[in-house]
Amino acid sequence: MHDVVIAGGGHNGLVAAAYLAQAGRRVLLLERADHLGGLAVSQRVFPDVDARLSRYSYLVSLLPSKIVRDLGLRVELRHRRYASYTPSGDGGLLVDDQDTARTAASFAALTGGTKDFEAWQRFSAMTGHVARRVASTLLEPLTGRAGMRRTVADDHAWRDLFERPIGEVVDERFGDDLVRGVVLTDALIGTFADPGDASLLANRCFLYHVVGDGTGDWKVPVGGMGALTADLVRTARASGAELRTGAEVIGIDPSGEVTFRDETGEHAVSARHVLVNLPRTTLARLMGGTAEPPEGSQLKVNMVLKRLPRLRDPSVRPDEAFGGTFHINESASQLAAAHAAAAAGHIPPLPPAEVYCHSLTDPSILGPELREAGAHTLTLFGLHMPARLFRAAPDGARDQALRATFASLNTVLAEPIEDCLLHRPDGTPCVEAKSPVDLETDAGLPGGHIFHHDLTWPFAEDPADQGRWGVETDHPRILLCGAGARRGGGVSGIPGHNAARAVLES
Repeated sequence: MHDVVIAGGGHNGLVAAAYLAQAGRRVLLLERADHLGGLAVSQRVFPDVDARLSRYSYLVSLLPSKIVRDLGLRVELRHRRYASYTPSGDGGLLVDDQDTARTAASFAALTGGTKDFEAWQRFSAMTGHVARRVASTLLEPLTGRAGMRRTVADDHAWRDLFERPIGEVVDERFGDDLVRGVVLTDALIGTFADPGDASLLANRCFLYHVVGDGTGDWKVPVGGMGALTADLVRTARASGAELRTGAEVIGIDPSGEVTFRDETGEHAVSARHVLVNLPRTTLARLMGGTAEPPEGSQLKVNMVLKRLPRLRDPSVRPDEAFGGTFHINESASQLAAAHAAAAAGHIPPLPPAEVYCHSLTDPSILGPELREAGAHTLTLFGLHMPARLFRAAPDGARDQALRATFASLNTVLAEPIEDCLLHRPDGTPCVEAKSPVDLETDAGLPGGHIFHHDLTWPFAEDPADQGRWGVETDHPRILLCGAGARRGGGVSGIPGHNAARAVLES
């Protein structure tokens, strides 16, 4: 009998396996795919092109430094100098984290004054304070709402981030439509929400995007996401965990029995605890029940370019503009128009999106010939693309969404993005697009939801959950250790750590 069986070999399952094995527990991890790491992997998306893309997840923010230290991880997480660039007409807004004067001048050129830059600084200081305070709680048992408010220790910040719709707050603090949109995008990544809605779903999304490791910095893993996964695999195995691929979990019993299938047939193993690194809907099915799936909302596009595209803005170089987050038609009014179109059942005519060029920060993901030729990778993340738009005709709707998104991108460039795409030896362009329905089919994400479900507050909303780890289920032996746990979502390892702690303290 094992002490712990872990269902699912994504990064959170590997974190849990490493912690538990280090503590002397007998750990068996079962993964249905032929590789470990789940969606935190690097792959040659285009087999005959020597570029290793972080195919699904692409940046690291939420991973706590404590987990890196505890597990002795060696992966390098590299900072990006430029936070973002947002084109506007023949100019744009550049946020340079190492040059405050240049950032201030960019705001002034866009808005004609200093008010929005000063508001940006105040808002950034507020979110930075909240990030430091909240991040310190994420690897601890859950506090309640009142406890989190005491931790935040700033009534104005609490009101604006935890009690009022983020859309109202942004409208109140900023005057420029484009600046408002740049702030609001963090509230909409992978989340189909109206920032003005009283449900505060957008607020919860915003919080997870700014709180990472107490700084909110989004970092590029050198070698791609696969480097992080490989490091976790190394650590877990070195600590004594048994990691098996090609082993699909097909049943979980509340008693701690796990049934799985591999190339030799069906097998059953028992454990004192079963940690589930799978979506809640999948767990429900494996235990003989059902659960309503969530709805993801994004278009994910991977590209390899022969060169970076030219900009309409002569004051910013392409390597600066694409060195951080490149915003595409994401003013507040454009975001609202896209949400309204999608809510009405239509692919937005001018889809908002953002682009990341990892190869500028980490050239190692490109082969020597591509680097020498000036090639680059681009990852595009389209907003307000809910799964409902792709259900009836998945392939046709995806193609339509990709065409609309490229047309949207082209409105802010000095040349069509199509002219910059690298082509494979057979002449096809290096473009891969995945809708939420594709992510559901190909990657097992329910509704294509990248967070497994709508994000929740990082505190106990039910008083009965205070002091617990946010990983518990209705069955004492069964714990969540993936994105479906409270304080899950993103590449963080937090649910894996917290599930391990729950086991060790039981």
